[in-house]
Amino acid sequence: MIALNDLQDAAEDRSWWADARCDDANGSLSALFFSEELQDIAAAKRICALCPVIEDCLGGALARREPWGVWGGQLFRNGRILASKRRRGRPPKVARPEDELPQVAVPEALADVVIRRTA
Repeated sequence: MIALNDLQDAAEDRSWWADARCDDANGSLSALFFSEELQDIAAAKRICALCPVIEDCLGGALARREPWGVWGGQLFRNGRILASKRRRGRPPKVARPEDELPQVAVPEALADVVIRRTA
């Protein structure tokens, strides 16, 4: 289990970024991670799901209270993790399969922190 002080340290330590799957050295993937489009958010979450540094990324985002974007496989808005997101406008009567965002599990070491921070 990670303590809140450990999260503060994680916010400042960025040594793990070189191992992140989203680090393509030129920032071309940032549009996916900060998009409002569901298909972009889904693509970003799929990249995170296979990332070896997902725990470091999510821990740092929680500590920094990231205002928005996909961090560590979770979608942030106003410093909190969103459980879901829907398209703009009126919801359809029948759910569209392409609107379902992939669920990326929170690393076990952060499970207690995420529940406490997002409740």
